[in-house]
Amino acid sequence: MRTGRVARVVLVHRDRALGVLPPVDLELPWWPEVRELVAAVRERDGLEITVLRLLHAASDRVAGGEVTYLAETDRVPRLPLRPWAGEPLADQALRQTWARPGGPADLLAWADDRLAAAGRDRTGPAEQMRTWNLSTLWRLPTREGLVWLKAVPAFFAHEGAVIDWIGAPSAPELVAHAPGRALLVDVPGTANHDVQEPGALRPMVALLTAVQQRAVDRTGELLAVGVPERRLSGVVDRAGAVVADWAPQLDRSERRAVEALVSGLPARLAAITDCGVPDTLVHGDFHAGNVAGRPDDYVILDWGDSFVGHPLLDELAFVQRLPAPVRTTARGWFVEAWQRIVPGSQPARAADLLDPVVFVEAAAMYARFCAAIEPDERIYHAGDVLQMLRRAATAPAAG
Repeated sequence: MRTGRVARVVLVHRDRALGVLPPVDLELPWWPEVRELVAAVRERDGLEITVLRLLHAASDRVAGGEVTYLAETDRVPRLPLRPWAGEPLADQALRQTWARPGGPADLLAWADDRLAAAGRDRTGPAEQMRTWNLSTLWRLPTREGLVWLKAVPAFFAHEGAVIDWIGAPSAPELVAHAPGRALLVDVPGTANHDVQEPGALRPMVALLTAVQQRAVDRTGELLAVGVPERRLSGVVDRAGAVVADWAPQLDRSERRAVEALVSGLPARLAAITDCGVPDTLVHGDFHAGNVAGRPDDYVILDWGDSFVGHPLLDELAFVQRLPAPVRTTARGWFVEAWQRIVPGSQPARAADLLDPVVFVEAAAMYARFCAAIEPDERIYHAGDVLQMLRRAATAPAAG
């Protein structure tokens, strides 16, 4: 069972490191979640802070345990601070803009300017909800209701553009967007992370496949607005690179299995192509938690991982998170949809052939993350590459 966190905060004021606040006990274990930490420091110490980034974690669990953050403060506190041995302000070329002093303020200034232009002036303080290497998320009260400010790294910079292309109500309503940042109108309703009932899951699949059907003949438009191209034709190179770099850390049998999988990819990919399911827009991280709202008005969130490629990669990601009895049923929804979209196609066979490929593609994705993230925050993903390669080695169709 997951536990909370013990968080320490190294304070920065006007580009000067001040020292470390006493530890704060937090209920939420997830390291990127910072709303509770900001509120706890405000209540206990009377300080306003903005969390910039993770500095140190006592374990690689990505949740719980002892963690240390770097945060800006609005003033020098009177309470005594312990010294921090490192140099938290030492520059790092891969650091995200929102993880630098002054970065969040610049982001909020951009948001306020766009909100004012849209007639949605902010009516209260911005609330920092989450920050880590893949995004920073703020909740902004406005005259027209809640708006979410989201900023993402360069490798997700197309998110606002693809949301704009999809349009509401299938994707969130946009107030404004620019490369790497977006203002999104709040979607009412409870979170769907734990949804497992077929009656609630099937409309999610129907919504995604409808978007993908619309995109089949318009992939050129998506590429033109910056959506990455990751068609299966590039899998051999991507898989070969990640296996060459990371497989030496696997044990001998795992290494042999993934190397055999890579050597057999050309024939496997040809067979997948023969199944007749066309390339289109792929969400890239499709699961119930990335679908907001209620079954009669779902909205698909978090399009930063999206790319042009094989749509059944989304099917595999979706069903793997479901319990076994629901998994088979959910796979059938994708099969039915693609048989309807492309009569005569063989989506069930394509999905079976893709099964081990999805893990190699995930390993390559996490390797891209690690290569583009500053060292202090690679702990979020450092174990994911090897985990995905091990799953590729043991996937039922890997042989």
